[in-house]
Amino acid sequence: MIESTFNLTTEPWIKVIESATNQEKTVSLIDLFQNAQSYRQLAGDMHAQDLAVLRLLLAILTTVYSRFDANDEAYDWLELDPATMQLAEEVDEYDYQGEGRDSLMETWKQLYQAGQFSNIIVQYLEHYQDRFDLLGIHPFYQVNQTDYNFFVPDNKQISVDKPKGAVGIKQINRRISESGNSVSLFSPKVGEAKNKLTLDELARWILTYQDFAGVTDKTKIEADSKFTDPLGWLYSLNSVYAKGRNLFETLMLNLVLVDPVPNNEQIYQNQKPVWEFKNDMTYINERKDQLVPDNLAELYTTWARLLHVEWDSHDQPIVFSAALPIFAADDVFLEPMTTWRFDKKTDRFRPATRWLSSLDRAMWRDFGNYVRTSSDEDDKREAGIVTWLRYLKRTEHALPEQMNITLASATMIHDDNASSRLPAAEVYDDMQIKADVLFDENNANHWPTRIEETIKLTQMVGSDYKQFIDGIAAVRNRKQDGETSKRVAQLYDQLNEPFTAWLAGLSNDDDRDDKVNEWKIQLQQIVLAAADKVMKVSSPRDISGVITENRGGTEQLINVFTLRNRLAYYVKNHLNLGQKGTN
Repeated sequence: MIESTFNLTTEPWIKVIESATNQEKTVSLIDLFQNAQSYRQLAGDMHAQDLAVLRLLLAILTTVYSRFDANDEAYDWLELDPATMQLAEEVDEYDYQGEGRDSLMETWKQLYQAGQFSNIIVQYLEHYQDRFDLLGIHPFYQVNQTDYNFFVPDNKQISVDKPKGAVGIKQINRRISESGNSVSLFSPKVGEAKNKLTLDELARWILTYQDFAGVTDKTKIEADSKFTDPLGWLYSLNSVYAKGRNLFETLMLNLVLVDPVPNNEQIYQNQKPVWEFKNDMTYINERKDQLVPDNLAELYTTWARLLHVEWDSHDQPIVFSAALPIFAADDVFLEPMTTWRFDKKTDRFRPATRWLSSLDRAMWRDFGNYVRTSSDEDDKREAGIVTWLRYLKRTEHALPEQMNITLASATMIHDDNASSRLPAAEVYDDMQIKADVLFDENNANHWPTRIEETIKLTQMVGSDYKQFIDGIAAVRNRKQDGETSKRVAQLYDQLNEPFTAWLAGLSNDDDRDDKVNEWKIQLQQIVLAAADKVMKVSSPRDISGVITENRGGTEQLINVFTLRNRLAYYVKNHLNLGQKGTN
């Protein structure tokens, strides 16, 4: 028989790595918050799942510490309802801009210095424990049968015998993501095992599915206007977050308690995670209006689907799913965990999205999309989490100068099929950089600007190498065999580790030109060594060469030697090695 309760506040369901033993452990929400400083990191079934769990944890922290200080006392500039632990009335803007904002930051600093969370988190979770029961009357991240049937069409009502609108467990499990129409060939499970999950697995995957739903669902809720099945909110982001030395530090570095942009109108965010709505019907009606969340806790707990779980006679879950409308993504700058792209047609920013074509593109190559490198680029916007870390470093002096900042990305990339958007790949990447380098205030020799210039130079040399490979393909008469893209990808694979090591090794005390020249020398060596490797498999035709026509219309002989010499010439000229102040 299936259990009658599985409360996520007390039942183990979140996977972590213990720092002391380096062993995996499964913990409850209360255990996690009480011992976050003892856990190295989240360790779920995939990095994207860990990010979904991280955002749930941050929704809880943001809600609690926007109302209570590090001593577990309610802020004296707001009034709370003891029955709900929510605001009893709106916060006065004058009080917030005067005392409130400073007290929120004081709470952040006290928690960070203490190295652990206070007991108010446990009290809050105990207060709302009925909303964290996977199998309760208010099932976690789901609705009850009555509410589900109320919002879906009559022909999609819940029936265990003839389930309509049901989504298989093998589809909820994003490591499989198999629909009833197509078989996942490289699944970690086979046969009937694909549709079986333990309760802790089910909890993690329901949470993840709300963030990473595709568009294969056949049911929508009834709404006044038509809407397209939306992707899960996280599914549409090129994610970025800060990674600390342990789970406590990771949570704190991503705990955005105030708006870090100084020119913005500073308004108190009344946090409203999904479980604090009066009831599920209230939340769904707001979603039908497609209102953009005005607080992080609501954004972090955004549902993509109306879900309800029934259990069959074999105690196996049947998940009923109906698509929910979602708000427009334009200029949702409340979201801190994404990079942005500027749409010239609308003059607005939208979250950047990773595609299969950019699968092998490392984070460092898009450094300028994560970090502000120049103040006069109107079509660029810094990732919100970097702006928050900048605020902590510059304004609050809460981060040490030599602290290593790790920016990480866990992104699930969907296929190119508009009718499914099934997960096709998961990409995890990170880059490390010292705080004083990332937030360098040297206007004349600004490190982020120099880093971005160095990356552009690196990519210019990458283009030189691409021309070399194009030339080799022309000699071999293989222009259409994909040789160029393959070889260029291999070059960047060789550059990834040394560049990220160079980036992590930078210091604000370094001579900028000397450090950039160090990379130039290393870059030259790697590129020419890659070219030499290509030449080692030269055929007689490669050596004798072919006659081609250059841009001026004159004929020329090209072979592996002339192409290698041309590459060396262009690389040397573009790198301009040894000259101070040049890049």
